[in-house]
Amino acid sequence: MSTVIDHLNGVLADAVVFYYKLHNYHWFVKGPKFFTLHAQFEKMYDAWAEHVDDTAERILQLGGKPQPTLAAALQASAIAEEAGAPDAKAMVNNTITDLHTQRERILATIKAADATGDRPTCNILDGVNDAIEKTIWMLEAHNAG
Repeated sequence: MSTVIDHLNGVLADAVVFYYKLHNYHWFVKGPKFFTLHAQFEKMYDAWAEHVDDTAERILQLGGKPQPTLAAALQASAIAEEAGAPDAKAMVNNTITDLHTQRERILATIKAADATGDRPTCNILDGVNDAIEKTIWMLEAHNAG
């Protein structure tokens, strides 16, 4: 189980950094797509707050310890924090990239959990993966316009 817990802590780290990054984008987005993106980033960080909580609780259920600090999350995350305020199109492109990054780690975690017969972890992450796939599609459609 420790392998699954290690994978889940990586998923958690990515989700925590992404959550804060979405707040940054929500606060600093500007331009003609402000209203649409401001609302979308808020919707996404609300969803990611639930993902963070579900992941941390699953780690605890498996007998592990979730990443205890933001510094630990930053160190373990495959996603970089956003120090500035890029333009709206770059925010969307960065979000798409970060979603792909998270999806890769989630799929690897599902594979590890499935190998140990840990269906509850697979079930949790299958839902997140489905949401990520749909969100990527929506953001790519948004950028196409």
